[in-house]
Amino acid sequence: MHNDILRIGSVTVHGYGLMIAIGVLVGVAVAILRCKRRKLDPEPILDIILIGLICGFAGGKLLYLIVEWRNFLNNPKAYLGGSGFVVYGGIILAVTVAFIYFKIKKIDFLTYWDMIMPEISIAQGFGRIGCFLAGCCYGAPTDSAIGVVFPEGSLAPAGIKLWPTQLMMSAGNFIIAGILLLAALKLLKKKGQVGALYLILYAIGRFGIEFLRNDHRGAVGVFSTSQFISLFIVLIGIGLFVWSTIAGKPVVYGAQSEETEKENSKKDSAKKKDIKEEDSKKDSEKKEDSEKDSTVKEDAQKEVDGQ
Repeated sequence: MHNDILRIGSVTVHGYGLMIAIGVLVGVAVAILRCKRRKLDPEPILDIILIGLICGFAGGKLLYLIVEWRNFLNNPKAYLGGSGFVVYGGIILAVTVAFIYFKIKKIDFLTYWDMIMPEISIAQGFGRIGCFLAGCCYGAPTDSAIGVVFPEGSLAPAGIKLWPTQLMMSAGNFIIAGILLLAALKLLKKKGQVGALYLILYAIGRFGIEFLRNDHRGAVGVFSTSQFISLFIVLIGIGLFVWSTIAGKPVVYGAQSEETEKENSKKDSAKKKDIKEEDSKKDSEKKEDSEKDSTVKEDAQKEVDGQ
């Protein structure tokens, strides 16, 4: 829980930024590895990461300013610094921009949406460790044996035991990532299902952990801002999962993709061949019918001429 990890002259390496960097690198490495296994072009993954980083910070800050708009208007400088973000703002903006970008590029959004969401959860897991080092997103006071005491200089109140909500969220994100990776490999076979499952699991976990948090993050009625948003995210996730299951296109995972593509190619070729043969047969039948009609007409004309 010490944010200043290393000092080199006037340069200080902060734990929060370091953990985010590690999370991004690990997420990218896992995503590229999975793309190679599925014979997918990994380049769009890098585009998503760039969009995610820019929109993640911009969207997170924007939603934070919206939630704290009264305080922001009273003291703008205090709210435009490096602290103060709402994760949901970053997720919503990043997904929206990525969707538009992929539509413009004519790339299948759902395929890469499913591909990147487990890695997003991995990156979030490391990011929450960074939160723990900085002391932000801290929990409520507790007498529990797992309570932690933050030192002076942290963003969290010092000298009292608090719920380690940062580490609990980190563990939750890693668990979600594991569930998504296993489900993508073994269970979920329709495009959009993995991404939808992420929304459901993350929103449920976020809703629950909010009861233990004690940092100021706005409120909507009896719920915190994140709890209020979580309710809608769960509904969106469930709706997307149901739609993907019923109407989504199948997707092939793992090393079987190349064999399946060859098999599908053979099936398509055989199907095209059958169609051609059927069309040829129909043409032959039409030709025979036409010749018969012509013969009948000639015979009828001969009878008329004979009379």
